[in-house]
Amino acid sequence: MSTLITNIAELMTQDAEHRVLRDAAVVIEGERISWLGAAAAAPAADEAVDAGGRALLPGWVDSHTHLIFAGDRTAEFEARMAGESYSAGGIAVTTAATRSAGDFDLTRLAMGRVAEAVSQGTTYLETKTGYGLDVENEARSARIASTVVDEVTYLGAHLVPAGIDAEEYTDLVCGPMLAAVRPYVRWADVFCEQGAFNEDQSRRVLQACKDAGLGLRVHGNQLGAGPGVQLAVEFGAASVDHVNYLSAADIDALAASWSGWDADGARAAGPAGTGQRGTVATCLPACDLSTRQPLAPGRELIDAGVQLALASNCNPGTSYTSSMAFCVTTAVLQMRLSVHEAVRAATYGGALALRRESGNDVDGERAVGSIAVGHRADLHLLNAPSATHLAYRPGIPLTHAVWRAGVPQRVK
Repeated sequence: MSTLITNIAELMTQDAEHRVLRDAAVVIEGERISWLGAAAAAPAADEAVDAGGRALLPGWVDSHTHLIFAGDRTAEFEARMAGESYSAGGIAVTTAATRSAGDFDLTRLAMGRVAEAVSQGTTYLETKTGYGLDVENEARSARIASTVVDEVTYLGAHLVPAGIDAEEYTDLVCGPMLAAVRPYVRWADVFCEQGAFNEDQSRRVLQACKDAGLGLRVHGNQLGAGPGVQLAVEFGAASVDHVNYLSAADIDALAASWSGWDADGARAAGPAGTGQRGTVATCLPACDLSTRQPLAPGRELIDAGVQLALASNCNPGTSYTSSMAFCVTTAVLQMRLSVHEAVRAATYGGALALRRESGNDVDGERAVGSIAVGHRADLHLLNAPSATHLAYRPGIPLTHAVWRAGVPQRVK
């Protein structure tokens, strides 16, 4: 079954050439993109969809979420808005509620959050464990997550539970807990921050998870200067997330991690870049606003040559939103990114942070985050003639239609 989407006013590919096509068309066959180009040259297809002069983007790739949880933290939010500073301690409130919830309820809640994200244009999702914080509940969270999202990250090292020695808990994270979650996860993460895991503990977690064959991510430099960025680069982590407080040395280290990367050395319809990937800096602007932290220095990171991602950080305490459009808007209006840079960070950048930016018909694993022949047909049609409207009309819901792996999705 093939579908022609035609009469596209603006097609922002985020492909190897960063092309923006006008009066364009795309053909979907099954789950893949089989053709794109000028609408006048489009081949025949089994069915046709008239885009009505709207803009078409890759689906959002949300590379940092925490969707497996129960409970409510509005009281904490109200206190923070009244002037209390954020600390990681609120995680314990969610942990208690999550442990008390049954499998059915946790799955139902997570599926609802995924549906909400997809209805706003998100077509590829990562989520983390981290609200179980014991062997049984971390394994349960990982298992449930593996049934509802595309990528699962082990975050047993989210917070040390009250009443447990930090070193003993780190041993648990690196041993029995890691073994229990391993069948369900591809990634591991650690909250390397004051009040969470110190540098030595974070190093132990990263080494154990690397030895177990997991890809690595790091929560780093969110609440203040710290070792998170340097550890992420040292261990070759795919991303370091938050990055609010960066020194010149941190930015230099992230930039140096991309020194072997040829951003323009892609083959036709292949990945937008070749060579050794570095560590992506993932900015979480919705979280920054909610916690009243300084916005991450996205402009400086891009100018230094660092690959950037934007993600929602959807979670119950500090960023209870799945709106990637809101993150893009904030990045443009307040972080000084161009519209193209912000959309790229929220699509291709997220795919790069998950190491899913490459792959096509030859490779057998379809790329996400860009529109190119052979890539997964993850598409987001805006109810606007250009992507600029995401920032030009802040707060206006602009998602008109979504295809996820070639399948039309329900849009609210």
